[in-house]
Amino acid sequence: MTRAQQTISIGLLISSLYLACFLGLIPFPAKIQEEVIPVLPFWALVSFGAYLLFKLGYGVFTFNDVPEAHKELMAQIDQARMELKGMGVDVD
Repeated sequence: MTRAQQTISIGLLISSLYLACFLGLIPFPAKIQEEVIPVLPFWALVSFGAYLLFKLGYGVFTFNDVPEAHKELMAQIDQARMELKGMGVDVD
């Protein structure tokens, strides 16, 4: 089973379980049925967004410094400035 098939299978399983809960095929107390189940997709979306923001922030926080890449980038910037000055472009 490929990852795409696995993702589609899990998505179909979760959506069919939610639909069964939403339509009342799986019995829940009235308060849960009326107040909690209708907002589950929004809650899941907000939770997923918060998880992705945390993951992005953690990735930025733990970003490794690469001195060699910095030196290479600065050399490329200097080379580009020299080429642009050679073409008569003012770069400051």
